[in-house]
Amino acid sequence: MATYGGIDLGGTKIQAAVVDDAFAVIGSARRPTPTSGGPADVAQEMEGALREAARAAGVEPSSLAGVGVGSPGTIDEHGAVTSARNLPDWQGTFPLADTLAKALGCRVAVGNDVQVATDAEFRLGAGREHGSLLGVFWGTGGGGGLILNGKPWTGRGGAGEIGHVVVKIDGARCTCGRRGCMEAYAGRAAMERHVRKLHERKGRETDMFKLMREHGSTRLTSGIWARALEHHDKLAAHTLERAVRALGAGIASVVNVLDVEAVIIGGGLGVRLGHPYAERIAAAMQPHLFADQRPPKVHVAALGDLGGALGAVLLLASPTRSTA
Repeated sequence: MATYGGIDLGGTKIQAAVVDDAFAVIGSARRPTPTSGGPADVAQEMEGALREAARAAGVEPSSLAGVGVGSPGTIDEHGAVTSARNLPDWQGTFPLADTLAKALGCRVAVGNDVQVATDAEFRLGAGREHGSLLGVFWGTGGGGGLILNGKPWTGRGGAGEIGHVVVKIDGARCTCGRRGCMEAYAGRAAMERHVRKLHERKGRETDMFKLMREHGSTRLTSGIWARALEHHDKLAAHTLERAVRALGAGIASVVNVLDVEAVIIGGGLGVRLGHPYAERIAAAMQPHLFADQRPPKVHVAALGDLGGALGAVLLLASPTRSTA
């Protein structure tokens, strides 16, 4: 029986899994993504997470048939990653595949994190009944992946960057340096900046930072946002409504161009907030859809936190696609 490793590199967490050739998870581990250092420090934590998952599965990393990695940024044919902007000091190019292959003693393949997660939902999760779909992963940023006519579409290497669809001309500044991007309103990092600005400069009340400290976090994670809603925090609700409006406009714009059958809402915030917020996003899309009489189906990602790691394994091994 062949075993494979998968690593999902996110803005706040590194999720690793070891799976068998039937894609059953036999070991997993999670570590926080470093907030300082650089690409080498992030790669070291990724190696550690994969080793933990391998120990849980009772195997050595060097015995794996391969390790797939889903990473933010632009990925070249050698598995080098450029401009993963939501990670610490990752502005240039870093040889991620080569670095991990040497450390783990097995082959490593790297793909875009959101595209591999979209592939996983298409083959194994919520997108199985559809031939075309848009994956929208609402987390630290706002990434997208595409399946067109049953196949991943990556364009010239930069397709799926839905977070940088402009939703407001001359709007809020995005981490990419441009203005008005969807991510500047809906990305978790941008949402945190918005909350801090209103709280610290304008005195808007919120319990979010108290909740953050109580749970030993240094960031407003998806879990903190969910807890703030449970506490009926008005600033959290306002900021999430602002994000939903941006998501609705941005997603609808992509649907107007590609006319996909379905939209999969994933990512830390998307999965944590679940079906109620998927329904709100669908409603926010409706006024912007050209073919508004036949909107796409909107689903929550079915594979949860393991979707990115499972999708990374698909870079190495392709199961028979279920149509159930």
